[in-house]
Amino acid sequence: MWPESCVLCGSSVRAAALNDFSIRRLCAPCAASLPRLPARCCRVCAVPLTSGETCGACLARPPAYDSVSAGYVYGFPVDALIQSYKYGGDLTLAPILAAMIEPVRDGCVDVLVATPLSPARLRERGFNQAHELARHLARRCRVPVLPNAVRRVTDTAPQAALPRKERAQNVRGAFVCDADLTGLHVGVVDDVMTTGATLNELAKNLKYAGAARVSGCVVARTLL
Repeated sequence: MWPESCVLCGSSVRAAALNDFSIRRLCAPCAASLPRLPARCCRVCAVPLTSGETCGACLARPPAYDSVSAGYVYGFPVDALIQSYKYGGDLTLAPILAAMIEPVRDGCVDVLVATPLSPARLRERGFNQAHELARHLARRCRVPVLPNAVRRVTDTAPQAALPRKERAQNVRGAFVCDADLTGLHVGVVDDVMTTGATLNELAKNLKYAGAARVSGCVVARTLL
């Protein structure tokens, strides 16, 4: 059983509801205080907008992915939860973070894939944080996860350590898709989206494997 105390404030709690999915370890006031993305966001990359439906960057150079579903800003305390989960190895946070992933904007996905880690990074961390999120999200959405659909074939530098302009080059050629995805709408699960370089490179491979649509499914988005 989950400890009946909020992971953020420590108060006694039975359950909080995020996206109609009740979970323990986060009280209702803390759940309500999480920094949500504004209602008006780019329909493709989910960056906040002041007007229109698509940002200038996506209009000028459409990415390989079709949409991104992100409900929260990568800021406190969402960033603290993700860092404790991802780098601190607190796997009990996985269902909380998975419940924070918004429904896909452009319809139900057919399958989910997790952003893969290289074998070396997987050994170092001990788990793939995106895969754990995908497992919980799959139960909620009642769609299958394809755990071996995509492989990372190069051990690239962590994206977070690189300047924005170098991130696309860093992941170029990093993935291989082994599955037949003909006609499927694929949801790519990850914890955070920043520039979208990783998602874009994955989407290229997924569409080369036949995917009709590719949607990013992330907990949070950084504000560019």
